[in-house]
Amino acid sequence: MKRLPSPAPAGEPVEQLAPVQAEDYRPDREGWAWRLVVFLRITAGLAMLKGLYHWSAVCGIGVSADQGFDAQSLSWQTATVFFAVIDLVAAVGLWLATPWGAVVWLTGSVTMIVVQVFFPLIYGLHWIVVAGLLGLIAAYLFFAIQAAREQPN
Repeated sequence: MKRLPSPAPAGEPVEQLAPVQAEDYRPDREGWAWRLVVFLRITAGLAMLKGLYHWSAVCGIGVSADQGFDAQSLSWQTATVFFAVIDLVAAVGLWLATPWGAVVWLTGSVTMIVVQVFFPLIYGLHWIVVAGLLGLIAAYLFFAIQAAREQPN
């Protein structure tokens, strides 16, 4: 690591700083924190696809006119708009690896699990969705705990 030059006394020329080189700073790509960031970015991609899926339902893409957004129940419309918004917001936060992104994603995931299990009349009960979200939440908790253990006290 390069040391910064000390300030020059009055009247002496100031030494120019060398430009920052790409090799000077390289994040640790071996530890659990890096694995957590990779996991968050993969999950961000999935959340983005899920949000776009819900927006396609709102816009009526790929369905006939009699099965469009207006033809659905109010509970289906409400849930679909909620997930269309929250999944895309979560995708941005997850991609940036921010704490609020994980919170928004966890909120949306737990809400989807609750809707699937306790309100099957809205979307129907799809166990693969529930199992997939539970698996992603468990993986997130695993990576987050491992990354926290790796940090110095």
